[in-house]
Amino acid sequence: MKKTIQILAVSLLTSTAIYAQAPASIPEKPEVIAVKGGAFSMGGTESDAKPVHNVTVSDFSIGKYEVTVGQYKAFCTATGKSMLDAPGWGLNDKHPIVNVNYNDAVSYCNWLGEKYGGDWRLPTEAEWEYAARGGNKSAGYAYAGSDELEKVAWFADNAGGQTQSVGRKKPNELGLYDMSGNVWEWCKDWYSGTYYSNSPSQNPKGAASGTGRVLRGGSWRGTAADCRVAYRTDLVPSYRNYINGFRVVLSQ
Repeated sequence: MKKTIQILAVSLLTSTAIYAQAPASIPEKPEVIAVKGGAFSMGGTESDAKPVHNVTVSDFSIGKYEVTVGQYKAFCTATGKSMLDAPGWGLNDKHPIVNVNYNDAVSYCNWLGEKYGGDWRLPTEAEWEYAARGGNKSAGYAYAGSDELEKVAWFADNAGGQTQSVGRKKPNELGLYDMSGNVWEWCKDWYSGTYYSNSPSQNPKGAASGTGRVLRGGSWRGTAADCRVAYRTDLVPSYRNYINGFRVVLSQ
């Protein structure tokens, strides 16, 4: 038994050693990466991700990282908004913000626009998937940046039951981190399970109405299937939990 425990400890240390360090500092203003628009095949194997269809999106810029606790704190301080309840592992400034609902995320984007100028918003579902797939640099991976999930994502098998600091895994082809795993990310669109059957081919923006907003990317508590770039889910906009976060888009 003692030998087994020692072997397990060595294995865990070896596994942990492959993770990169989190960025030394994360600025209050989210860092964005310019994404050249283009066409791609959107969709996957689940019933609500069919049919796979051709979509073209325009140029946009998207957050290099998920919005962090530290960045969201700055918003709360500036606006007098109450900080969100902390998860069991506390509020680490370099971790992605959690317990954030859709409306909180929209308010944060609006604040960025007021403070820094420009059209800050949540990504459309099509923009999110295009960016997660690597945009015009896509290598066709199942996950954002690799076919080996361990290299690019924090999920149920490796996250230790909590979020992890952003930017510690391998980025995807565009230099975007954690688009698979860590936290589910709110998108702008209303969700519809049949939307892909009649989605426009140019800059689709989701269903005209609905009860839930789209989330993408999987989380620290999710399965490998959740983390695929084509996988879709949704929640009512007011819902909060410790697996949901977001990243921002700046329109070009």
